[in-house]
Amino acid sequence: MRHLMSPLDLSRAELEQLMDLADDIKLHPDVYSEKCHGKKLATCFYEPSTRTRLSFEAAMLNLGGSVLGFSSADSSSAAKGESVSDTIRVISSYADICAMRHPKEGAPLVASQRSLIPVINAGDGGHQHPTQTLTDLFTIRSLRGEIKDLTIGLCGDLKFGRTVHSLINALVRYPGIKFVLISPEELRVPEYIREDVLDKNGFEYKEVDSLDNVMGELDILYMTRVQRERFFNEEDYIRLKDFFILTKEKMHLAKKDMMVLHPLPRVNEIAVDVDDDPRAMYFEQARNGVFIRMALILTLLELV
Repeated sequence: MRHLMSPLDLSRAELEQLMDLADDIKLHPDVYSEKCHGKKLATCFYEPSTRTRLSFEAAMLNLGGSVLGFSSADSSSAAKGESVSDTIRVISSYADICAMRHPKEGAPLVASQRSLIPVINAGDGGHQHPTQTLTDLFTIRSLRGEIKDLTIGLCGDLKFGRTVHSLINALVRYPGIKFVLISPEELRVPEYIREDVLDKNGFEYKEVDSLDNVMGELDILYMTRVQRERFFNEEDYIRLKDFFILTKEKMHLAKKDMMVLHPLPRVNEIAVDVDDDPRAMYFEQARNGVFIRMALILTLLELV
């Protein structure tokens, strides 16, 4: 029995196999429509989620399985003080696989150590979000054919964004990747990411504080939100926020085949009129999340 706590739990070969399976599911959904008949997915979400929870549920339903679970800590026995360990031991009797989101870093790992069924980390605090990273990798490969020799711009909150940290960790396993890290000084990538991941693996990167100046270099732009609450004062936020908003005008500076990704939800960091640009792939990215999660469920349940 295997769990998924981090993208690094899968070797690069296993990642490719998973994406190959997701590709086949996307092309031939009818072939997989009953693969999980009689199986149950428990979605244990201790904090709010739209895309991740619903895409897990859609994935299991598309496979012919069923879903049970809760969407907030208040609607579970956590409100009465039940531990994650006790919850997962009970749920192991009800379901065949579990997707868990929790505000505390490491909570899904604790659950996996007590569980009798596979546990998938659906996001734990600011730590990891492995299925979002799988979605990102699958989207990049689907649109580019392979993951190599790309200049990837990561823009916004690079300090606290768990999606950014997971994605950098995964991408350094692929050849020829260059990173452009675009953020205010206050929200730069943490030192441990720079030293232990980028420098240690010898990857080329640069840190800049303006999106406009690097747009023409990028093959992929991965947007995240610059969060007002991360600044020490309102003046700094107002001074810097517009540098990190993607507009239709800024898209004119980009390559014709550059693609824009975003883990969503969006607030104001991508102008709505950018949605009509054929290079805006964030809604397709969200759709791809269902296929890669279908592939993951099948893999962890050993049904392929």
